[in-house]
Amino acid sequence: MKKKLIQETRAHFEKSFQKKTEYIFLSPGRINIIGEHIDYNDGFVLPAAINKYICFAISKNDTSECTIIAKDLNETYKFDWNDKLKPIDKMWVNYILGVLHQLKEKEFALQGFNIVFSSTIPMGAGLSSSAALECGIGYAMNKVFDLGLSKQEIALIGQRSEHTFVGVNCGIMDQFASVFGKKNKVIKLDCNTLEYEYHKADFKKYSLLLLDSNVKHTHLTSGYNVRRQEVEQGLSIIKQHFPEVKTFRNCTENMVLELQDTLGETLFKRCYFVVKEIQRVQDAVIAIENSDFNKLGELMTKTHFGLAKEYEVSCDEIDFLVAAVQNEKSVLGARMMGGGFGGCSINLVKKGSENELIEKISKQYKDTFGIELKSYKVKISNGTTLFNN
Repeated sequence: MKKKLIQETRAHFEKSFQKKTEYIFLSPGRINIIGEHIDYNDGFVLPAAINKYICFAISKNDTSECTIIAKDLNETYKFDWNDKLKPIDKMWVNYILGVLHQLKEKEFALQGFNIVFSSTIPMGAGLSSSAALECGIGYAMNKVFDLGLSKQEIALIGQRSEHTFVGVNCGIMDQFASVFGKKNKVIKLDCNTLEYEYHKADFKKYSLLLLDSNVKHTHLTSGYNVRRQEVEQGLSIIKQHFPEVKTFRNCTENMVLELQDTLGETLFKRCYFVVKEIQRVQDAVIAIENSDFNKLGELMTKTHFGLAKEYEVSCDEIDFLVAAVQNEKSVLGARMMGGGFGGCSINLVKKGSENELIEKISKQYKDTFGIELKSYKVKISNGTTLFNN
């Protein structure tokens, strides 16, 4: 799959520009084992890069003209590096322009370039194709033009691109995982300080299976920004009553329970989920370290019900997919993954059981919703890299 993606992207570049590509980069999507919606709530998250990629074929040219071809969309965008970069009405372009705009602001000396990119990361499935695009461009520009940026700076540039040119007030997790991913490792990331540690992700007899609801969402319309406002409002109320609380991390379940009436139903549910989810991530790290996969599965399932009932970012289709595997002996745990309102469920399953499970759930899903289920068996991979020809 990776080989084919590289070959096809390179061939499209050579056909489009009538010259050989100088560089090939791979930027991965990501999964999050646990820790949903807490990257912007000062929590810990547990993401990993996966073996689904955006491939970039890039060459410099001797002009100030820049041409970017989105192979899968059959669309091209051209601009002059000397022009002022502003958001346009094509979303995929804005992810890229947002990154380039920051490099211009930092007064890096770039020149014209030609790019073709193509992807095996499913769009709208909650696998962070947007972060892979932002970080892939940032990483590539850093290497091609020798800018001297650190991996952390590249991740932060990707995040800022989404804030400024796309209008999504996202946390740092997706970009961080895309850049810092390591094969067979999960990253425990402190979203406050950006301190991180790797934990060996040897799932032994188990594997990770994603079931894609094929219900597409965008964070812009999915209430993501609304959730951020709600938890910020909730935290400010908690701080008024408990001045020692600086962030959700030093807020306890008891504090939130004590303020249930003051917060009101909605803000209580949002804050209660966040505090419990921060703890679940820490419990999950211990479970992974101890190879206690039953415990990990149990924590994942608890997260789903928190996301569905307390944070209210799930949907009927995803709830169905999680409920459908609850009594399957081959499944240890399942939950919604990503921003919500569609996308994938992530399932911890016994190796060898995947195909039978996919067949069974696909039929039930089609019968219920009339939608074809997609599935992805994923492996934990390296972060964004320069591919050596």
